[in-house]
Amino acid sequence: MQSQTINPLKAVTTLFMGAVSLVFLVPLLWMVSAAMKFEKDVLVFPIQWIPTAWNAAGNFKAVWMADIPFYLFYLNSLKLALIVTVITILFSSMAAFAFTKLQFKGRDFAFGILLSFMIIPEQATLVPRFLFIKWLGLYNTHAALVVTMMFSIYFTFLMRQFMIGIHPEFIEAAKIDGAGPFRIYWGIMLPLCKPILATVGIIKFIWTWNDYQHPLIFLLDKELFPITLGMQLFKDDYADNFAVLMMASLSAIIPLLLIFIILQKQVIKGISLGGVKG
Repeated sequence: MQSQTINPLKAVTTLFMGAVSLVFLVPLLWMVSAAMKFEKDVLVFPIQWIPTAWNAAGNFKAVWMADIPFYLFYLNSLKLALIVTVITILFSSMAAFAFTKLQFKGRDFAFGILLSFMIIPEQATLVPRFLFIKWLGLYNTHAALVVTMMFSIYFTFLMRQFMIGIHPEFIEAAKIDGAGPFRIYWGIMLPLCKPILATVGIIKFIWTWNDYQHPLIFLLDKELFPITLGMQLFKDDYADNFAVLMMASLSAIIPLLLIFIILQKQVIKGISLGGVKG
C-alpha cells in the first residue's frame, strides 16, 4: 500500500485559505455571541466570545414577543420568497427550454436581445416599474413584489447553458412517441434539470429573502413588511440595545444558513454544470 505524499504548496494554500475563512467568520461569531449576552456585556473589551452571563432567553423574548410583530415579518418573507422562487423557476425554465430545444425564426437574435438587457442597471428601471405597478393597481401589495421579481434574465441564461448539454436524442425520441412541446418540457426536460433547478431555487430564495430595495419602494403598510424592512423597525426601537438587535439579526439569517448548509453541494454542482456546458 503506497503512502500518499503531501504537496507542501497545497498544504500551505489550504491553511492560508482556512485562516482567511476564519477572518470572514468573525462578524458572524460576534453576532452570535452578542445575541446571547446582556446589553452591558456586548461592547466589553477585550471581547468575551463566550458570555459570562447568558441572556439568550431574554433577548429572544424581546424579539419575538414584543409589540413589533417579528413573526409577521418572518411569515411575509417566507411567503414572498417561496412564491417568487417557484414562479422564477417556472418562467426561466420555460424560456430556457424555448431558446434551446424549440426551433423558431429569430430565436438566437431574440436571446441576444434578452441578454443585452443585463447591462441595464436594475436601479435605472425603478421609476418605470413603479409607474407600471401603480397603473396596475398593485402598489402596496405583495403582488407588486411578485410581478417585479418573478422573472430573471440571469437565471434564464444559467438554465439555457445547462439545457444545451442535454442530448437532443431525448427530444427526438419524445417527438416520435407523439409528445408535444409542453409534455417534453414537463416530462423530460425538468427531471433532467434537477441540479440547475435546485441551484436557481436556492439562490433566488436567498436573494428574495434578503431583498431590501423592492419592499422599500413598493410597500407602505407595516403589516406587509418582510424581514428586511422589519429589521429597520427594530433598529429604530432598539438603537441602543445591540444584544436584541443581534438576536433579531441571528433569527433573520437562520433559514438562509440552514439552506446553505444542507444544500451547498447542490448549489456548487448546479453552478459548475451550468457554467461548463454550452
